[in-house]
Amino acid sequence: MPRLKNHAAREQWIAKTLRALPQGSSLLDVGAGECAYKPYCDHLDYLAQDIAEYDGTGAEGLHTGSWDTSRLDFICDLYDIPEDRQFDTVFCSEVLEHVVDPVRAVEKLVALTKPGGRIIVTAPFTSITHFAPYHFCTGFSQYFYKEHFGRLDCEIEEMTANGGYFDVMDQELGRVARVRKQFGAGFREPLTFLLMQLARLNVRLIAALDGDRMNRNSAQLHTFGWFVVARKAG
Repeated sequence: MPRLKNHAAREQWIAKTLRALPQGSSLLDVGAGECAYKPYCDHLDYLAQDIAEYDGTGAEGLHTGSWDTSRLDFICDLYDIPEDRQFDTVFCSEVLEHVVDPVRAVEKLVALTKPGGRIIVTAPFTSITHFAPYHFCTGFSQYFYKEHFGRLDCEIEEMTANGGYFDVMDQELGRVARVRKQFGAGFREPLTFLLMQLARLNVRLIAALDGDRMNRNSAQLHTFGWFVVARKAG
């Protein structure tokens, strides 16, 4: 099996989870951006929301270069989404780090969900600066979700870690040469590349002994992020 990376693992989990939702049920994609996951929702009554202020460009951190929000159904701040309609599923992927108050955001997601409905969330455990200046939190632990979904009378049905400590180390070691080049620091490029490749080989070998990709033993210490499905009390 090919080595599964951060984005690919998240994509697979989201595709599986969304495609398993009941035919014809309603879903609100909160912070949908470019509506990347809409193809997995062809069987659903799908609506997409985003604040639509990010344009793909910026001077600091990581950026996409371009960002197309033309397919959104409505544009507003997450906190201002009307609550006159509730949804069978509220989906929010890689958004919580970009809101000024993630606790209030979780409360809003629950308020937008029908009794007995589900909230599906992914967010980083830790993240480097991206989409600046719309990057307000570095990430969220499993205890964040347990605390806030619990007090909002939601049962967590799934809490899956996206990789473990060694997978994260692999990714960040692979980023070193590019960051060194961007900021003009460290060793010369060929030496940086060689050292990082040797280090990455080492952590990949250790990762292979660290349990299944989506059930790493070291996830209790570090992971790319948690995949969460919570059900609102009926």
